[in-house]
Amino acid sequence: MQKLKILGIAGSLRKESYNRSLLQVATEVIPSNCTIEIFDLAGIPLYNQDIEVNLPAAVVELKKKVRAADAILIATPEYNYSIPGVLKNALDWGSRPYGDSCWDNKPVAIMGASAGLQGTSRAQYHLRQVFVYLNMHPVNKPEVMIPVAHEKFDKSNRLTDPKAREKISELLQALALFAKHRAALKE
Repeated sequence: MQKLKILGIAGSLRKESYNRSLLQVATEVIPSNCTIEIFDLAGIPLYNQDIEVNLPAAVVELKKKVRAADAILIATPEYNYSIPGVLKNALDWGSRPYGDSCWDNKPVAIMGASAGLQGTSRAQYHLRQVFVYLNMHPVNKPEVMIPVAHEKFDKSNRLTDPKAREKISELLQALALFAKHRAALKE
């Protein structure tokens, strides 16, 4: 049986971001029937409809990777009670030009870590609203929202909270099962 391909995307450009570290944890706890590739949003320019006729190379690569994936895993921080601009920008590019969205019908899971007490809850709920329009299908549970992240990562930026690691593993298992069921519906 072919392994399920998951594309991981961090909603932060910061090299030492907690959310990039969450994707690293995902590579360590991923189910054996899955693979994960992490895509870096650093090269994606700001969305500009004037250039969507001739997409920038980084956007072409993003869309290619998303289309090749069976499912998407997003690790997002929360900025000003919402989605980081870099992540929203990537979602916008992936949905353009109109009628050529790479996100359409993709199973997706969300996780996030933040220094705040709500652990990215508002950003995750805003993402779910965006997913409605993009026709993406989010895993509803478990929710992985890691609050006071600075207390749950060591100086090397490794997640030290065993419960959080367990929840990430559960989220990946749920995403794999959900993606498998969605694929069966297409057949």
